[in-house]
Amino acid sequence: MLVRATAAGKDIELGARDPFPEELESKFGDKVLGNASTEHIILVPSRPVEIAQKSCAELPRGATAMTEKEAKEFLRKACQIFFLLFCKVVGWRIINEDGCLKLQGEWNLASFSAGVELFQRIAAVAKAENYFPSLSLDRKNRAKVDIWTESLGSGLTENDFILAAKIDKLKTSDLIKRNRVWA
Repeated sequence: MLVRATAAGKDIELGARDPFPEELESKFGDKVLGNASTEHIILVPSRPVEIAQKSCAELPRGATAMTEKEAKEFLRKACQIFFLLFCKVVGWRIINEDGCLKLQGEWNLASFSAGVELFQRIAAVAKAENYFPSLSLDRKNRAKVDIWTESLGSGLTENDFILAAKIDKLKTSDLIKRNRVWA
């Protein structure tokens, strides 16, 4: 399937992709006139709302956490074409730890002090949002960040994805371990 996006009057060629399992299940091909070479055009709004531009909001009374299926769908959509252009929640994975859904990100860092610096940067974002993740740093300088909505017992809400997107926007290139390659 050839995919192209149009944003602010500019065409962006995104190449080909295989259909998602849900698209195959829906038999979307039976409902579309054309053939295998049909070009699919995605019209992107000129002013999309980036998840990282949102703020973590207080949850309304009676709010519930996403199911695992809903959380995976939210993350999948966040990594699709529209969000790939404007919204970053890339590199995070959903884990189920003893029945508690969490978003988890990992970084291989250059040193222990780089881990401390990363945590200081994350802490500044978390403090601004008043929404705090779980941070861990092991002896191999691997940093791990787990995000979940503790107030609901266990699970994920949009706030968790907002914080992950804000953490993704942090500059980390100066902290990451680099492998030297001699040519």
